[in-house]
Amino acid sequence: MKLKKLHQDTLRFIGLFVLYYLIDALCRTLKITEKNKAAIDELDKSGQNYVLAFWHGTMLLPWFVHRDQDCVALISKSRDGDLLARILRKWNYQVIRGSSSKGGDTALAIMIDFAKNGHSVSVTPDGPKGPVCKLKAGAVITAKKSGVPLILAGVGYEDKRNLSSWDNFSIPKFFSRAQIIYSNPVYIEKHLSYEETSAVIQQCEDILNEIQHEAETF
Repeated sequence: MKLKKLHQDTLRFIGLFVLYYLIDALCRTLKITEKNKAAIDELDKSGQNYVLAFWHGTMLLPWFVHRDQDCVALISKSRDGDLLARILRKWNYQVIRGSSSKGGDTALAIMIDFAKNGHSVSVTPDGPKGPVCKLKAGAVITAKKSGVPLILAGVGYEDKRNLSSWDNFSIPKFFSRAQIIYSNPVYIEKHLSYEETSAVIQQCEDILNEIQHEAETF
């Protein structure tokens, strides 16, 4: 049994190694346009960290674009999350494991703590299981309680393939055009009521869906 497990672990390690370099090579061939990047640049110039949110099915490009920037990433505790976490660590993310279904409260508290201490935080607010393109509370609550702005990001590829997964995960083709559109910073008052916060969550969902639709138009 130990030999079988060792064999499985070895194959998994080799698969991860190949997958990382394949994904990294793919992303480096993309012709990427960043729209409204001034929203990010102004925050960076002033030393202001932020919460960055993008839909689960589009996450490949934002993860790649924001690598090597001392960002924190929230990743689920699933097996797929294991693979993604290892890839993101190679892109120099600090990885928090948790989701709305597993370790959610702890993960949220850790995200807020990181955000309060000068780290930008990246999340997929409809992950890890959907509903697709429905914004859960985590990104807004992190921004609200830490006092940092929320940036929403829509992502599109001119030539892509969609997997038959719950999120219709998008994989761009090599050398295709890609674009990411950033919202203006959304500042969320700390003292909003539950009802007011829920209204902000819905507004942010509407904004993200709007810029996602725009990003998919070439």
